[in-house]
Order: sequence, then C-alpha cells, then structure tokens
Amino acid sequence: MQIKVSARHGHLDAATQEKIREKVEKLLHYFERVSQIEVTVDLSGDEKKAEILLNAEHKHDFVAHAHAPDVLTAVAATIDKMKIQLNHYKEKIQDHRRDPAHGSIEGKKNGKTDDRDANDDE
Repeated sequence: MQIKVSARHGHLDAATQEKIREKVEKLLHYFERVSQIEVTVDLSGDEKKAEILLNAEHKHDFVAHAHAPDVLTAVAATIDKMKIQLNHYKEKIQDHRRDPAHGSIEGKKNGKTDDRDANDDE
C-alpha cells in the first residue's frame, strides 16, 4: 500500500508529513483492501484544507475533504469523514450478500406464484 503526502502553496516539514502518514495508516483498520492513499494539504489562506483520495481494490475510489485553521486538525477531520465512507461501504457490501434479492416479492418463488395457499379454500 502506498501513501503519498503532498502540499499546495507551501511546504510541510518531515515531522508533519510523518504524523499525517501515521494517522492515515489507521484507515486500514476500517478497510483492508486499500491500494493507495493520497493526502493533499492546501496551505493557502487562513483555512487549511485537506483532501484524501483512497483507492481500493476493484476500482472503488473514495474522496473526503475538510478545512480547519490547523493542518493536523483538517487532516483529522478528513480522516473522520473517510472512516464514515469506508464503514458505510463495508456494511453495504456485507448486507448485499446476506439480503434476499431486491426484486423478490413475498409469495413469489422463482417468478411463479405460490398457489398452495390460494387453493386451500376449495
């Protein structure tokens, strides 16, 4: 898994980049099949902006943005948003396998109606 940390309109020192990498690596606890994470921090103006692009296996891409007065606070807020997206996606995958088909209707089996109950009155 690759982690890229970059800055726009300024420079991040090595210590800050390492803190960001450590925080971002924790996203692997929520979803293991991650191939690449890109963190971009925009240092222009008073509000610092953070963006995380996460590429997972099977062409699933996740994007999260946040802004705050401090770089690490913006990154933390972005990570929180990414955690929510990953949890939602993981639940969606797991529930999809367990639920019956979305098009199925009670009383119908394989496209045929269940006539046993309807003929009991005769």
